[in-house]
Parts: sequence; structure tokens; C-alpha cells
Amino acid sequence: MPSQDIPSQKELGKHAFTKEELLACSQGELFGPGNSQLPAPNMLMMDRITHICDESGEHGKGEIIAELDINPDLWFFGCHFPGDPVMPGCLGLDAMWQLVGFFLGWKGGPGKGRALGVGEVKFTGQILPTAKKVTYKITLKRVIWRKLIMGIADGTVEVDGRVIYEAKDLKVGLFTDTSKF
Repeated sequence: MPSQDIPSQKELGKHAFTKEELLACSQGELFGPGNSQLPAPNMLMMDRITHICDESGEHGKGEIIAELDINPDLWFFGCHFPGDPVMPGCLGLDAMWQLVGFFLGWKGGPGKGRALGVGEVKFTGQILPTAKKVTYKITLKRVIWRKLIMGIADGTVEVDGRVIYEAKDLKVGLFTDTSKF
């Protein structure tokens, strides 16, 4: 199942990742050249992955838990909105897509990750500069491993332990050729 002749991070027994490892992933150094990457800062929306497994979760297909430390100096608070700072909801949604793509790369899937859609998103709260920690929880519902490699997952975003975003049917695919995407 690995993307090339290198073992997948799953095969290496890796089930948690530090900020330094996530930054290496953003540079294409974790899953091999041409394969799944996380975005670089400022768009990298997590500081660590505390748990990743492909046999757990509500559906037994896998789950990922990641965290972002909040401080008032984060770039988006200064511009969204002046005088009324709040983390944009789209960044939390993007973080969930980032994690589904990371999961596929972790399992050894070849190709670059691309968000393909989401079924439903519900916002019931906000992330303010006074918050301490955001926790993302992704539960894989289906993993397609054919010519098309795709993950379909549900996810939540918590701020200081309270669920504030819910997403259903997050879809991410891996593509070895993105030129016609």
C-alpha cells in the first residue's frame, strides 16, 4: 500500500506527530516526493496530531485527533474582523480537509491531496483570541483505495472542550496528476 518503495508512516508505527513533523510534511518530506502534503504556515491549521489510527473511530475505518494552540497573535485575528476578532470558520473546515488528506498519505496513498467537497457544515460557536485550544476530531466513514483514492469522513471542531463546528461527509482525494484538476 505504500506510495513508493518507502514504508508508509502507518507501517512505521507512527500514530502521533509533532509540529516539526507537520512542518516537514508541508515541505513534502514526510510521505515522499509528489505525495500528500499539509500546507505551510500560515495555512497549516494544527500544531500536532495526538492520535491517528485506521482501525478505530465510530465506523472502524480510522480516526484522527489534532490540536491547535490559540493565542491572540495568530494572523487571522488581526484581519477577521478589526475590533471583533474571530477565527474564520472556513479555516476550521479547511483543517478538517487537511486531516483527511493527511490520513490518506499516512496510510501510504500516492498523490497530492485535494478537497472534493462536504455534505453539510454546522457552526454553533466561535473561536476567539481568549480561547486556549482547538481540537479537531475526524472519523473516517469510508476509504476508497482503487484507481481513485478517497477518504470520506465526519469531523468536529472543539474550542476548549466545546463542539462548535460539525461537518458531515468531508471528501478528500489523492491525485497523481493534478494538471487537469
